[in-house]
Amino acid sequence: MAKKRDQRRGNVGGQEYYEDPQGRYGDPQGYDDRQGYGGPQGYDGPQGYGGPQEYDGPQGYYDDRRDYGGPQGYYDGPRDDRGGKKRKKKKHRKLIFVLELLVLLILGIGLFAATQLSKIDRVKLKDILVNTGISASGYRNIALFGVDSREGRLENGTNSDTIMIASINEKTGDVKLVSVYRDTYLDNTNGEYRKATECFAGGGAERSVNMLNKNLDLDIEDFMTVDFNAIIEAVDLLGGIEIDITEEEMKWLNGYLVETSQVTGVDYTEIDHAGTQQVTGIQAMAYCRIRYTTGWDFKRTERQRIVLGKIFEKAREKGPAALIPMVTTMMDYVSTSLSTTELIALASRIGDYNILETTGFPFNQTPANISAGDCVVPVNLADNVRQLHEYLFDDENYTPSQTVQEISSKIISDTGIQ
Repeated sequence: MAKKRDQRRGNVGGQEYYEDPQGRYGDPQGYDDRQGYGGPQGYDGPQGYGGPQEYDGPQGYYDDRRDYGGPQGYYDGPRDDRGGKKRKKKKHRKLIFVLELLVLLILGIGLFAATQLSKIDRVKLKDILVNTGISASGYRNIALFGVDSREGRLENGTNSDTIMIASINEKTGDVKLVSVYRDTYLDNTNGEYRKATECFAGGGAERSVNMLNKNLDLDIEDFMTVDFNAIIEAVDLLGGIEIDITEEEMKWLNGYLVETSQVTGVDYTEIDHAGTQQVTGIQAMAYCRIRYTTGWDFKRTERQRIVLGKIFEKAREKGPAALIPMVTTMMDYVSTSLSTTELIALASRIGDYNILETTGFPFNQTPANISAGDCVVPVNLADNVRQLHEYLFDDENYTPSQTVQEISSKIISDTGIQ
């Protein structure tokens, strides 16, 4: 018998229904029968959404101890608890947390490095001199100065015992180092022709950079100056470097250890045998200062390049993170025009760099005692500059600028050496 229908009607699942006074729907075969939405297994039935296993029941959607919809309900409870979607969500959250920690760690290291680097003494180069038409496209050239300062003076007032050019091929990462002999007779940028080393005492890094640019047709815009302590600290923080020391060098090295220790206050141990061995920072510094063995000052610049190359190799092995304690310790002994951003960028790429070759300049030279003292005189500066550009930039057809040719003629006139 059909039940009494209420006047309200609607549609569920595309089928028409009526709601009777008891809240049930449809006819015996519709939404109102015992198998329907209102029956024993329907929405309001014993096993329906509103029954013992309904939403709020003992095993219902939100109150179910096993799953969202009873024993075989909406989500399969027991399997969920043992490794289903819930476990995947937990793993996903853990992964995000780990990544967040890594990001914070990297940002923290970067901030710390930037803070330390910002404490380095910076000198802005205001009036850089570059000869007309000079541009080493694809290369970055940086001047490196080592000063023999007892008072920690890094800006001027002392000669630059070490003058180097680091030329970086920005595409390949290859680095070439050139030592400019400190006693080279050159134009000091102000019309005087004297030893290259004297530029730093009179005009600091800016005048020394301009001296290199004017005499060698370069476009250097940045520099870095260090004193004794920087080398000592760097080597010690890296755990020492390996150097091959000859019998002749050992004698002079031990002699320089005494003076270097007096200047820096660093204790030392003498070298007791020749051969390849691990040396400390102060021993490496004393090695760099040797100038009285065969080869004289030319050999000394070679030793300096050897030590710099060894420091670079050891730092590259340890990676950028190892440079942070070095920066913290060395910042009092470094002066540079490079910004914090540039220093971080250079340090982060240390694994990409490779010191390919090193040499000394001038290639062709002769010692001479002239009005400026005992000097290294370039034998035809213009031709030496041509060779330098071939060496640094693989430019086999380079023609020196008019400025360099005029300087070359002046040197020949002053010294009679050509």
